[in-house]
Amino acid sequence: MNPRVGLVTVLFNSADVLPGFFQSLSAQSYRDYWLYIIDNSLDELSFESAKKEIEKYNIRNVTLIKNDKNVGVAAANNQGIVLALEAQCEYVLVLNNDIEFADTELFSSMVAVADANNEKLVTPKIYFYDSDLIWCAGGSLSEWRGVVRHYGEMQPDSEKYSSDCYVQYAPTCFMLVHKDVFDRVGLMDEKYFVYYDDVDFIYRSNQAGFKLKYWAEGEVRHKVSSSTGGDESPFSVYYTNRNRIYYIRKNFKGMKKSVAISYTVLTRIVKMANFSNLKRSRKMYDAMIAGFFM
Repeated sequence: MNPRVGLVTVLFNSADVLPGFFQSLSAQSYRDYWLYIIDNSLDELSFESAKKEIEKYNIRNVTLIKNDKNVGVAAANNQGIVLALEAQCEYVLVLNNDIEFADTELFSSMVAVADANNEKLVTPKIYFYDSDLIWCAGGSLSEWRGVVRHYGEMQPDSEKYSSDCYVQYAPTCFMLVHKDVFDRVGLMDEKYFVYYDDVDFIYRSNQAGFKLKYWAEGEVRHKVSSSTGGDESPFSVYYTNRNRIYYIRKNFKGMKKSVAISYTVLTRIVKMANFSNLKRSRKMYDAMIAGFFM
């Protein structure tokens, strides 16, 4: 008997990407799952689009929830995770809806890898949606700088990224997590709202002794930053700087903490100097400063 999997995805201005997501989902051979969709959008477009796709593909194993406000990605993920655990799901697959996947056996193979080898955290190879370049083939965490690194980012696929291994980090845009991890580590930290919530969760998992398996055979494609305006919008600048400082202060002490905060401040100053458009630069500066002080 297959272990039950709870799929958790958060909507925010997601109407444009949902057709591809649901098409990928409907083609999966694995059926022992329940899909939890949490909508944080401020309008009805994503919710109505989700209902339309659910009806189109006759998906019955689904719970669709519309929040009355944007509670943040971390809190919305927690809503779905709690429901999945209450439903006795052995695994939770946290996944973005700006993800598409062509392999109809992806879920089956991913669960088999985890189940056969008692893996508690599994992440696949993630490509940019519109190219054959890698977005993330696992990654690393630097405590001294308070940053993460994606292995293979902007690189063509090669033998280097084609072997399974354990990694320190991967984003939770498509990650299979065993219930034991939540039992020991807890849920996502909702103070992050968006960005770095997954970094914090994976760091806490590492500290608790859980290993993150990079599964090279699994492949998905990611429409990067499709709902937040990219990594250089005022929104993204505010939350990445705010949350990076919070992550460092929460998890590190002593010299590591001091060095990581200093590195963050210095690199942000350099980044700001690279904006040639004065009007845009001012908006980014304001967002960055607000993020630091929050």
